[in-house]
Amino acid sequence: MLPTTLKQARRCCQRRQLLKALFTTSLTPWSDQPPRRKIGKEKFNFNPEVAFSADVSREHLSYPLVTANDLAKSFKAPPMRVRMLIRDFLEDALYNPHYGYFSKQATILTAPGEEDEGFDFNSFKDSAQFEAAVAKRYIECGSMSETDGPGRQIWHTPTELFKPWYGQAIVQCLVSEYLLKYFPYEDFKIYELGAGNGTLALNILNYLRAHYPEVYDRTVYTIIEISVPLSRTQRTRLRRAGHGQRTVTIENRSVFAWTKTEHAPCYVLATEVIDNFAHDLVRYDVRTGEPFQGIVAIDEDGEFVPYYSRITDPLIASFLSLRRRLKHRPALPWYLRISPLRKVYSNLPFAPNLSPPEYIPTRLLSLLRVLRAHFPRHRLLLTDFSSLPDAVPGANAPVVQTSIRGTMVPCKTIFVRQGYFDILFPTAFEQLRDMYEYVLEQPVGICADPDDLTHARVSPLASSTSPLSLGSHFFSPSSRRSPLDGVTSASGLPVGERKSSVFSHAEFLETYGDLEKTRFRNGENPMVGFYENVKVLF
Repeated sequence: MLPTTLKQARRCCQRRQLLKALFTTSLTPWSDQPPRRKIGKEKFNFNPEVAFSADVSREHLSYPLVTANDLAKSFKAPPMRVRMLIRDFLEDALYNPHYGYFSKQATILTAPGEEDEGFDFNSFKDSAQFEAAVAKRYIECGSMSETDGPGRQIWHTPTELFKPWYGQAIVQCLVSEYLLKYFPYEDFKIYELGAGNGTLALNILNYLRAHYPEVYDRTVYTIIEISVPLSRTQRTRLRRAGHGQRTVTIENRSVFAWTKTEHAPCYVLATEVIDNFAHDLVRYDVRTGEPFQGIVAIDEDGEFVPYYSRITDPLIASFLSLRRRLKHRPALPWYLRISPLRKVYSNLPFAPNLSPPEYIPTRLLSLLRVLRAHFPRHRLLLTDFSSLPDAVPGANAPVVQTSIRGTMVPCKTIFVRQGYFDILFPTAFEQLRDMYEYVLEQPVGICADPDDLTHARVSPLASSTSPLSLGSHFFSPSSRRSPLDGVTSASGLPVGERKSSVFSHAEFLETYGDLEKTRFRNGENPMVGFYENVKVLF
């Protein structure tokens, strides 16, 4: 029975779509003519089918180019007869207030017991017994959908699964630094991005009230939450626990729309948030190495027509130029990194003339700019997945999944019905750390170099003697100034010292967690042993 159900589920989640990978012509002013082959018609494809079309119809190109913000303001149902960048498509599918995944379908599992209670880990014999208890909790929370199609999804986070001990490990990390650097001269200001059910905020504030009452009296906790239903849940639980408006505030908005500036020292928390940040899709010409940006048109039937154009988007251009400065390599197959092999490959019969897809974290770059502009003296504590199984094809590709009658089913494409699918990306933490430190070095008010668009269109494999090359060497960690005695930066660290480090999940919890509280009778510790694919940036 179970295999049959899974087979049917897979059929349900595979939304029919046009599988053409298309390239724009010069029919509209935003597009440029692609480089031409000497023989035959230019076709940009990465298509499993032999028969395909390489042309975008005039009708699709005539659709208005919209953004996720436009759709949130004007559309109460998934749009038709529009086109948009891939990141706008993903952001709309996840966050649209009328039909987005986080507005309608997502539900977070809560552990049993009261606010500061959870699973009694010491009572479990081993991980098998614990996993059985988690499965039972899923059933109690109503994980089985009433329909055969995609439906309400319940998912858990370390914060919920290991409450209150996981939250206490995080606050122990933060309060240790606060007591060392700022107490009693500055308030303990914490900003949490995407607080889910509010469990992390509850665990942090309850712990401070019980163990650090003097710090609790100076705590100002702000939640920045885009989801209206979740913000209501957070407010209800926090007020019920006795945390008043003086201590905790909930701002119902996107962090990308944040306009207030916090001049005081503060801590920014982002736990399992950036995995749902929208990415852009780029592919490279296999002969020239020039990158092309992904766009999707949605026709009058709701079908998706993905295609590619030269880089015109400023945010994509900024990300590619920043990556070049930091000497981070693009995710190209080995045979496309070597010029002679690339030439041979491009001349093979039926060879695609664009590289496999690569998903780039452009919205993550937007977040770093928000932190630089509006939180100049912050410390960032960020946790998320460094790798994910069952991803769609491509480099740094996401997992696209939905729940079919209680079974989580992964899909093979990002082009699925908006609002019914969770779409989550892995994070390259070492690259994120380099980006974060570089962006924080830049003067406030400078969001993009005027030459970014020019540099973005250059092959990432080409050598350069331009100032761009000098910049990447100048800002590399090896060229960082040595720490100076007695001289600190805005973050409180010595000048020249790294502002952040990357830790494994186990390393972080072994340092700050109360591990005896989450140990099974056989000695296993799920809070340390689980989530091996999670890392921490602090």
